[in-house]
Amino acid sequence: MSEDCIFCQIVAGDIPSRTVYEDDTVFAFLDANPLSPGHTLVIPKAHHERLNDTPADVAGEVLSTLHELVPAVEAAVDAPASTVAFNNGEAAGQEVPHVHGHIVPRFEDDGGRPIHALVTDRPDLSDDELDDIEDDIVAEQA
Repeated sequence: MSEDCIFCQIVAGDIPSRTVYEDDTVFAFLDANPLSPGHTLVIPKAHHERLNDTPADVAGEVLSTLHELVPAVEAAVDAPASTVAFNNGEAAGQEVPHVHGHIVPRFEDDGGRPIHALVTDRPDLSDDELDDIEDDIVAEQA
């Protein structure tokens, strides 16, 4: 737990939340500033700032919970779809430094855009550059 983390304070019960799921590892609650009705946050109870910092077993539990909650959230608000996303780090738009997955119910004509609309200035990468990136990613896993 991090004393100055709002999500840790929610998990501890120091800040009230509209809790929709809880087990020993994962906690899920409605976003206090929702992008749409039913916008839900799914977090590990333990404090981890980014996905990179989260142990694999905990990350798996978070993803499993997202998998279970997506249809429940969509059904609860009669949404035909949802966007499920993580902002991983401040440069990606992560506002609370505690890893959290978003379930954002989506509706026809809701004004939302697809994930490919996040970046308007896309890089023009050559085949050689793409090959180098592929090689570097594979090497980082070794």
